Amino acid sequence: MAIRDPRIDAYISNAPEFARPILVHLREVVHAACPGVEETMKWSMPSFVYAGGILCGMAAFKQHATFGFWKGRLIVPGDGGSNESAMGQFGRITKVSELPSKKVLAGYVKQAMKLNEEGVKDPARTRPDKSKPAPATPNVLLAALKKNNQAKATFDAFSPSCKREYIDWINEAKREETRQRRVAQAVEWIAEGKQRNWKYQAC
Repeated sequence: MAIRDPRIDAYISNAPEFARPILVHLREVVHAACPGVEETMKWSMPSFVYAGGILCGMAAFKQHATFGFWKGRLIVPGDGGSNESAMGQFGRITKVSELPSKKVLAGYVKQAMKLNEEGVKDPARTRPDKSKPAPATPNVLLAALKKNNQAKATFDAFSPSCKREYIDWINEAKREETRQRRVAQAVEWIAEGKQRNWKYQAC
């Protein structure tokens, strides 16, 4: 039997007006596809749990909403885990019509259910060896951190694995424009004490 969390009702009610129908739609699709799903709040965002693991999650921001599967790389075609700003597998959603159809989304939910039932883990979410030192910090990030004392102090205090997540993200940028955008976003998040994947996991 599905378990609904009143905190998610409150979250939807407090979301920006444009985001409410998106969140309601996503919630109902997940429940219809997975009758045994449980709702909860993780990292202050609505999340759906099934068979002992996170299935998917959604969130609303000032100008967009997001929706993503915890093991999205193993479910959604073309998702290499490189979506900008941890936007899940469907980018910045501003209206329901930007999402795949209910049938397609339900298919993804059922794939996610099967992965959880079988205990399959996403290799990309496996914690790196904390004893392994972080790679060299890119000069572009070093220069940006020097301009923000709070961000620099926080970054210096990060564990090697947390540093590595930011460094790899920046190094993976194929275009200079993308690299600069990621550096700016990284410094903003680091100054707030946030790890690279703060929206979905703790380091």
